[in-house]
Amino acid sequence: MINWLLRPILALAGVIAAWMIATDSPNYGLVQAMITIILVVGLVGAAAFWPARWTEWLTGKTRQK
Repeated sequence: MINWLLRPILALAGVIAAWMIATDSPNYGLVQAMITIILVVGLVGAAAFWPARWTEWLTGKTRQK
């Protein structure tokens, strides 16, 4: 199940890494891993710090107090 979450992130990291360096470069795996870590940290940070105010704005619904 975690494979479903990581495979798209790894694919995106592979595309981004391929823009920067050649895929047959010895450092390609390292660059891809660094980009994957940056993407995961960004996604976790966005999920952790998503303000409720943005959710209200996006859905058009207000919280009941």
